[in-house]
Amino acid sequence: MKAVYTILLLIVSNVFMTFAWYGHLKLQEMKVISNWSLYAVILFSWSIALAEYACQIPANRIGFVGNGGPFSLMQLKVIQEVITLMIFTVFTMVLFKGETLHWNHFAACICLILAVYFVFLK
Repeated sequence: MKAVYTILLLIVSNVFMTFAWYGHLKLQEMKVISNWSLYAVILFSWSIALAEYACQIPANRIGFVGNGGPFSLMQLKVIQEVITLMIFTVFTMVLFKGETLHWNHFAACICLILAVYFVFLK
């Protein structure tokens, strides 16, 4: 169950992270925060990132083999990166209609799958 909790927390964490890092671009495009100063946007993003950290840190603690979890540090990082790119891809396709996927994006996805495979080899 620790593996499931870890991955679920990493997914939630990365949803918040993606909104903290890139959501302000959509809000600016929608003219919601177009007149905000950069400092206001940074504080807004930090407030979202706080929720990200509230999920990311427990995910790492629960999942890390040194705390009784099932994953090595390297495995946790690769899992997190794959989740990040999957969440980012969905986020981009849903909110930024001008963005499209190309063959090289699919090739990169295959490389990520291979990265997961290799990191879990004994």
